[in-house]
Amino acid sequence: MYSYSEFDAAFVAERNRQFRGQVDRRLSGALTEDEFKPLRLMNGVYLQLHAYMLRVAIPYGTLNSTQMHKLADIADRWDQGYGHFTTRQNIQYNWPKLGDIPEMLEALAEVEMHAIQTSGNTIRNVTADHFAGAAADEIADPRPIAELLRQWSTDHPEFQFMPRKFKIAVTGSPNDRAVTKAHDLAFRMVRNDAGEPGFEVIVGGGLGRTPMVGKVLRAFLPQEDLLAYAEAVVSVWNMLGRRDNKYKARIKITVHEHGIEEIQRLTEARFEEIRPLFKGADQAQLRAIEAHFAAPDFADRPLSGFERAYNSDPVFRSWADTNLSEHKAPGYAIAQISIKKHGDTPGDATSAQMRVMADIANEFGHNELRISHEQNVVLPHVHKDDLPEIHARLKSHDLATANIGKISDIIACPGMDYCALATARSIPVAQQIATRFDELKLENEIGDLKVKISGCINACGHHHIAHIGILGLDRGGVETYQITLGGDHTETAEIGTRTGPGFGYDEIVPAIERLVAAYLDLRLTEDETFLETYRRIGMPPFKEALYGEAANKRSKAA
Repeated sequence: MYSYSEFDAAFVAERNRQFRGQVDRRLSGALTEDEFKPLRLMNGVYLQLHAYMLRVAIPYGTLNSTQMHKLADIADRWDQGYGHFTTRQNIQYNWPKLGDIPEMLEALAEVEMHAIQTSGNTIRNVTADHFAGAAADEIADPRPIAELLRQWSTDHPEFQFMPRKFKIAVTGSPNDRAVTKAHDLAFRMVRNDAGEPGFEVIVGGGLGRTPMVGKVLRAFLPQEDLLAYAEAVVSVWNMLGRRDNKYKARIKITVHEHGIEEIQRLTEARFEEIRPLFKGADQAQLRAIEAHFAAPDFADRPLSGFERAYNSDPVFRSWADTNLSEHKAPGYAIAQISIKKHGDTPGDATSAQMRVMADIANEFGHNELRISHEQNVVLPHVHKDDLPEIHARLKSHDLATANIGKISDIIACPGMDYCALATARSIPVAQQIATRFDELKLENEIGDLKVKISGCINACGHHHIAHIGILGLDRGGVETYQITLGGDHTETAEIGTRTGPGFGYDEIVPAIERLVAAYLDLRLTEDETFLETYRRIGMPPFKEALYGEAANKRSKAA
């Protein structure tokens, strides 16, 4: 993984020094909150309902065991003993004191981490496939490209005060695990007719109050042109993007208003203008970056321990069947650690759990961890014969829940428990759904089902692209939850369709239960997923399950 250069270290140190002075002036009253706001946002500091919040960047979701240990230490020293992993592969601390945040940033710098551009109207943390460098279906590891984009975008003088925030994702696999089509700009690795790798460029995706699936801006872009093309796209939007209305400022609205053909024309013209200015410097930098991402030395070992545990221990077998994915190296697996134990807060990890995961990665996982956009932690390179020991250690710290991809593996924003923008609670709804279906013992029978919950229209919980999406809203002072069906975050991305009127806080879990019962009755085979069933038969049967007379009678009886 990437290590800081002298320039990186000096840059972060200077930014931290500047912010320390800004915090001192805010605490002394020399800066008002309005004056301080743009300064804190540039350094990842938000003002939530009850306290400040610090959002720490985990570029493309990759970190090592030393960094994870430091995140645990920060949680203990300056927060309340836990951190919250987010859908942008970051970690948030919800309870720091403003005067302590400069110290937190200094501690992060000790392990080559920072909070720069995790907020504000700038280019945010570049995200990537959390299986990058390990996936069996991968064309190439996209993380060197993600790191190149991170370096280019950090403190870019033209892109610090844009119309709105700007999010970039990169994937190297045909199976999209990076939610590329819901990003402002995305690069999806493909091959041309000659078999050469390059990128499909996607622009104008996004969720929030106006959800849109990204459009293809270029079908094939040679890798050597990627950085110049990225600059062209952002430059065109920075000129065209609206600054009179923040709700219409994102690039998705710019693409919608001007049309993809006009955006293509302007982007290509800008690209041809700036392309000669790069003079190959970006490619030299990319080659230097690639050296940091060499694959580990994979061992050739027997699998007797794995096979013995798999055949004799049903708990281990259930976890292995659910939480492991195919690795590109023989004898290895990608292990996903669920931070979604039934009834717990999705994405929250205690400092003790962080240390356990760090130690496991150091001992068994080539010193590497990933944070997924689904708010879980990934061990990308583990030998299968080490998995029984790994599972035992995870189990002792409530980290061995076998529910990856299941109904309790819920993405949820912090909602009204923390966020000043939220209009409804998300966390309790997620906890109740997970607990209810654990009680019913239906998760394995249900199979692959993505439930995602947002506590307001900003859609930080990705509810628009869930198989079952839940949006919490305030209706006359009462929490109301709308349901959408048929969303998809993969390469076949779709925005979900609203089912109809919303449900009260006490009604939403029974409503989800009715939806799932309808699916189990309607599917053709046990292997037909919820999304496949929905695409086959459409909305009406599910709407009947939610709102029909029989459903209303069951609700009243309950």
